[in-house]
Amino acid sequence: MRSRRNAGGAEHPGGRGEEPQRARLGSQTLLRGLDVIDVVAAGPVKLGDLATRLGLTRSTAHRLASALTDRRYLSFVPHSGYSLGPKLLELGFRVRDELDLPRVAAPHLERLALLTEDTVHLGVLDHGHVLYLDKVPGRRRINISSRIGELQPVTCTGLGKALILDLDEDAWIELFRSERKARRVDISQHEWLETMRGYLRAGYAFDLEENEDQIRCVAAPIRDVAGRTIAAISVSSAAQYMSDQRMQTLSREVLNTAQRISEDLGWTGRHPAAPSRAADGGKAHGRLRGPDRSR
Repeated sequence: MRSRRNAGGAEHPGGRGEEPQRARLGSQTLLRGLDVIDVVAAGPVKLGDLATRLGLTRSTAHRLASALTDRRYLSFVPHSGYSLGPKLLELGFRVRDELDLPRVAAPHLERLALLTEDTVHLGVLDHGHVLYLDKVPGRRRINISSRIGELQPVTCTGLGKALILDLDEDAWIELFRSERKARRVDISQHEWLETMRGYLRAGYAFDLEENEDQIRCVAAPIRDVAGRTIAAISVSSAAQYMSDQRMQTLSREVLNTAQRISEDLGWTGRHPAAPSRAADGGKAHGRLRGPDRSR
């Protein structure tokens, strides 16, 4: 067999020296194709506009868009241009089905527990209750009685209040009235609604020993690709470690962690249209004061 190298050791034409170049060209084509999809994702676009936005010639843009159309990643309609194709919808549903919320959230929960040294929970709404999906104990010697798989009330837990922030006030009132017997703290509907409005403005919620004596928590919602609240996380600890000032400080880290989990689930930061709510009655006050009371 003839050697691929000559006497001087130079690479034979058409040999391995071309492989890195082919790889670079292939990567460049792939990245340009992904750029095409990103542009089209903003809305239907005609070929000329597509080429201009990407800084490509019309022929190159047409070649890329045609290849993506052939594979059903794009659709083409005369006079309207290119739009996202059915293949992306198929892949989106497949990704959604394969995403396992506890698995996606686990590294974020562990990081938050390590950072705060407190207990971190993950929960979802389940037929009008909060269902605990995961619990990462903190490093403090504190007994928090929650258990994975148990159900807790909505209106007196931090997780529950974070889970319902996007609901309208009629839904809040219905839940509040249905859980009247479950509450440890005596509070009027008016005062509770004032508090919820404060939590809504802030984007997170507190539990101020309402569900368990001497236990406080900060909670924030997790969103899916459509911006819908599908879960919530919380940091819980003994009241002695949860001063008002520390809860305000913790709220930023809880919010950031919830956002990172949401992004891993496909959320891009676009909030869904807010449901109609009654006029905001001002800052929360009293026993269940809202998170903006110190601002």
